[in-house]
Amino acid sequence: MTHTLYREGTRASLSGDYVVLAMSAKGINEKGSAEKMKRFLKMGLAHNPVNYGDMKTGNSFTTSSEAIMDNINDTSIIHTVYTTKEQVTAFLKELKGADLGLSVVVSGVMDEVNDCCKQAGLRPHTVEYSLGIWGKTDKLPDRKILEITTMCGHHMVASRLVEKMVREVKRGKKTSLEAAQELTKQCCCGVFNTKRATKLLEAAVKSS
Repeated sequence: MTHTLYREGTRASLSGDYVVLAMSAKGINEKGSAEKMKRFLKMGLAHNPVNYGDMKTGNSFTTSSEAIMDNINDTSIIHTVYTTKEQVTAFLKELKGADLGLSVVVSGVMDEVNDCCKQAGLRPHTVEYSLGIWGKTDKLPDRKILEITTMCGHHMVASRLVEKMVREVKRGKKTSLEAAQELTKQCCCGVFNTKRATKLLEAAVKSS
């Protein structure tokens, strides 16, 4: 899975941004995997994610946890988002013990993710890198906007909406948290980091 690899930002900002997802392998262990993914989500929720969801049902800001859980099926992809290494490490330790047989992907700053795996007694099977954005990059939105929009791997968070949220926060119509929550709702998979978005919005308001 590569849709969580393109998150823009400084190392300090990305150090508070981790996505852990689980999925089955089509034609290999897909059949009957729904119950395993429900266990994955239950364990993940115990570590207080800032967001979570299933791409077919929605995220925690648009859908209840009960609805997300009830709608998990064999082809679901479950996402959870955390803000600390401690949360990720604890979750990985629990997943190792459960041995669900699912594919688990962790996105974040590479050396930090490697450290989480090491502390959990795990060795990564595969590492994927993002080589950045190529082409006519001058046509891209401002870097501060990209830091927010790239937290949705399917680009469901529009740059114009982010700009609107920045204006509304600046004018006092919304708090930075309220604006971040509005943006989070657009990312149906649940990989958008609301806490990080709040900080990035505050920074964008100060610099605008």
